[in-house]
Amino acid sequence: MIQPFDPLLQKYPSQRFPVYASGGMVCCSAPMASAAGLEALRAGGNAFDAAAAAAAALTVIEPTDNGLGADAFAIAWSAKDRRLYGLNSSGPSPMGISAEAILTAGRDDHGKMPALGWTPVTVPGAVKAWKELTNRFGKRSLQENLAPAVHYARDGYALSANIASNWQNALKIYRKTLQEPCFDAWFDTFTINGEAPKAGDLVRLPDHADTLELIGKTDSDAFYHGELADRIDAESRKWGGFLRKSDLEAYEAEWVEPIRVSYRGYEVCEIPPNGQGIVALMALNILKAFEFDDPDSVLTKHRQIEALKIAFADALHYVTDPRDMSIDYHRLLDPAYGDRRAAEIGEKARIYTYETPPKSGTVYLAAADSEGNLVSYIQSNYMGFGSCIVIPGTGIGLQNRGADFSLNPADANYIRPGKRSYHTIIPAFLMKHGKPVGPFGVMGGYMQPQGHVQVAMNTIDFGMNPQQALDAPRFQWMRAGDVTVEPRFDPALMQALSRLGHDIRLDQNVGSFGRGQMIVRLESGVLIGGTESRTDSNIACF
Repeated sequence: MIQPFDPLLQKYPSQRFPVYASGGMVCCSAPMASAAGLEALRAGGNAFDAAAAAAAALTVIEPTDNGLGADAFAIAWSAKDRRLYGLNSSGPSPMGISAEAILTAGRDDHGKMPALGWTPVTVPGAVKAWKELTNRFGKRSLQENLAPAVHYARDGYALSANIASNWQNALKIYRKTLQEPCFDAWFDTFTINGEAPKAGDLVRLPDHADTLELIGKTDSDAFYHGELADRIDAESRKWGGFLRKSDLEAYEAEWVEPIRVSYRGYEVCEIPPNGQGIVALMALNILKAFEFDDPDSVLTKHRQIEALKIAFADALHYVTDPRDMSIDYHRLLDPAYGDRRAAEIGEKARIYTYETPPKSGTVYLAAADSEGNLVSYIQSNYMGFGSCIVIPGTGIGLQNRGADFSLNPADANYIRPGKRSYHTIIPAFLMKHGKPVGPFGVMGGYMQPQGHVQVAMNTIDFGMNPQQALDAPRFQWMRAGDVTVEPRFDPALMQALSRLGHDIRLDQNVGSFGRGQMIVRLESGVLIGGTESRTDSNIACF
């Protein structure tokens, strides 16, 4: 036997190189999810089947960030149609909810939406996303695509180091905060003899397996119309929740036209609001007013930070369900507006407020096949295990996306029945001259658009390969106003940014800077993949 070791210890720097393949490629934050996607490809499926298979597997392997009750978004290139498609599979608030009902029932958190329990639960959309991708573009059945996930859940899988660490940290918090009996099912499902599993432990989730199997057999119908919907409804009623079977029955994922910004000859594409992908596009629309030649110069980082601060100032004021937005979101991407905002960036850090433009806890994966189909896909519980509500006997853990709603009627994200909240999860896609370059994404709450900007610029401005574009040191502007940087960030650059007025803080938790994946497709059909070095990611290909 080898000596015991710390699986999270990174004593020496390691290197990763971009991976090349031609038959197909799946990049995930968990190796076994990548393997599930590859299994779908080898069985005759395409990139859409691979994305569904990998996404379902991630609910088993990485329950610390997503689950059967998660939401999802996708941007996909169909080689057959020669067209880019967007899929918004985020769910709305229940029809029986309102700010008044929450406040009257005392289900608020000191005048704000709570993060845990039934109140922040919105309609889960991820299961519907798997069905849509499979049925519209795939070659296999949903049941076939979910088979690897069923296998992992029933027969067990070896837990990876980063997921084990996140699981253990979550349990430390939940032991103190999950005191009500409605949370008992979380402990029954996600602890073993009251403890969180450790790295290398064999994890089995039999209820999860049964539920996945039922979803596959009924082509998702059991989740939204049948037995599982009934059980969700019953639990919600039991604990005073607002979600009902009628909300699940009425839900449909929405196919949308991706929004895009032209940036130095490329088109960077995102899902339109209610997602926050528009933040990345607004920042790039500002940054294209400048020239950049050094990714590690103080001027580059200063302008990136300032552009993102401006973009967030606008987005956090305007962005919500597009039906409730006070302006047409396309106005936020007007080139003239980008130039106007760029002119506000000076030599020092400053605080920005929103302007009115002129009228005119997440998992990410990328998949590609030999036919030229490309998928950028993301799904999330929002905060770790989400609401920490688990439907007993099913393995269904429900997200807490509604925590981002406001109870203040003056806010754009004010809660109302059937409304989609401001959504942090965003997939991205690069195009050039009308042709697909490839999918990319960086998961992690409000870090996501910031990661998209940094990865896109590393690729376009600085000519980095997909792996280097992901590996480059990252910063994150925090909503409190400070800027965090990871340990690999240049100390001299930190000092220089501080002298410009930025409140710079070192964050040892590299996981807070997002976990990304990227695939680039060459004209020859060869695929080049990069995968996140900050977590347990890998690339499966042939």
